[in-house]
Amino acid sequence: MMTSHPRRTPSDPETPAVALVSALQSLSRAQREAAAHIAQELDWPRSGVAVLHVLTTCGPASLTDIAAHLRVDLSVASRQVSTLADAGYVVRTVDVEDRRVRTVELTAAGRALAAEASAAYTNLIDRAFTAWSPEDLDTAIGTLNRLVDTISADITHQRSPQNQQEFA
Repeated sequence: MMTSHPRRTPSDPETPAVALVSALQSLSRAQREAAAHIAQELDWPRSGVAVLHVLTTCGPASLTDIAAHLRVDLSVASRQVSTLADAGYVVRTVDVEDRRVRTVELTAAGRALAAEASAAYTNLIDRAFTAWSPEDLDTAIGTLNRLVDTISADITHQRSPQNQQEFA
């Protein structure tokens, strides 16, 4: 006689997917704590350091691009950029190709603060992962990138115009 096992539902706290989400939330908290620690060392708000990192990595960018990179609302990015501009770490310029677009770029002081933040972050990471082998790190990087791609693809699929019509 076949025994029937109860099916697990996505809301069942014992499912691997729920455990994965819980682990991702813990990772997110750990990242926020690390960023807050670095910002505190630099005596600067955490959000400002994130904008500096985006501009260091991407170069001059529009406010829309900064918000997209940080995955925050445009108004949040605008406040963060305003704080940095008021402190002299970034300047806003009019885009030469599209005068409606404002480009944000680092000043010399912003580049110096970004370098300081990067060094502090590198030191923190080096200390935290000293016991990990290069292979362990490569495996973790691959898994995290796969997670990001999977979640982003699902969100993009849900936002596609075709799916919006299906849900309307």
